[in-house]
Amino acid sequence: MNPVAIVTGASGGIGRETAKLLAQRGYAICINYLSNSESAFALVDELQAIGVNAIAVQADVSSEEGVKRLFSEADNRLGNITALVNNAGIMLPQSAVSSMDAERINAMFQANVTSAFLCCREAVHRMAQSRGGNGGAIVNVSSAAVKTGSPNEYVDYAATKAALDTLTMGLAKEVGREGIRVNAVRPGPIDTDMHAAGGEPDRVARVADNIPLGRGGSTLEVAEMIAWLLSDNASYSTGSLFDVAGGM
Repeated sequence: MNPVAIVTGASGGIGRETAKLLAQRGYAICINYLSNSESAFALVDELQAIGVNAIAVQADVSSEEGVKRLFSEADNRLGNITALVNNAGIMLPQSAVSSMDAERINAMFQANVTSAFLCCREAVHRMAQSRGGNGGAIVNVSSAAVKTGSPNEYVDYAATKAALDTLTMGLAKEVGREGIRVNAVRPGPIDTDMHAAGGEPDRVARVADNIPLGRGGSTLEVAEMIAWLLSDNASYSTGSLFDVAGGM
């Protein structure tokens, strides 16, 4: 039986590339999306055309109801999951902390942190050996911004990703004896549409000179690390944070 992966926020960017790569490596795939149904179902069609068991499920993973429905759909249509990639998240327009209001800060944490906690909870319920599961692996998509703080741009975003790092380390220690590994990937500047949401579509090109490798990264380079961490090749790695940031 094929392993089953849920990838949140998989209609574009890192999530989409990760779903494609996992599909190529034998996973059945649940593609979670919030609003871009056209992209999500186009990916399902692409994967099904090559014989992959793939579904798309619309769900707002920042809500408890949405997360429960996402996992229930995956259970019913694909079987018990063995892999979770917490990729869903938002980036809001660049701002100094002195200009941020509670609405923005709460929205950022709800979308980027609460979502991951809820998805991890549901995954553990299904993977834990004490609950009849067969173990599994979770990868949280963090950010290299946790090391810089992203001043005058995205301190709130960086703070949410720091919370994911702590979730990764703490949860890994809770569930290691349940056969579940939990790691995080911390991408640096990656060429995705997310920077447009921050108000600077060409941000990666602007900061390239500050990156030791002299360029931004690709979504595939991040997806390769995620796929490795989910695989048995990473069987002795848990509670760890892996930078994919060009040396930043």
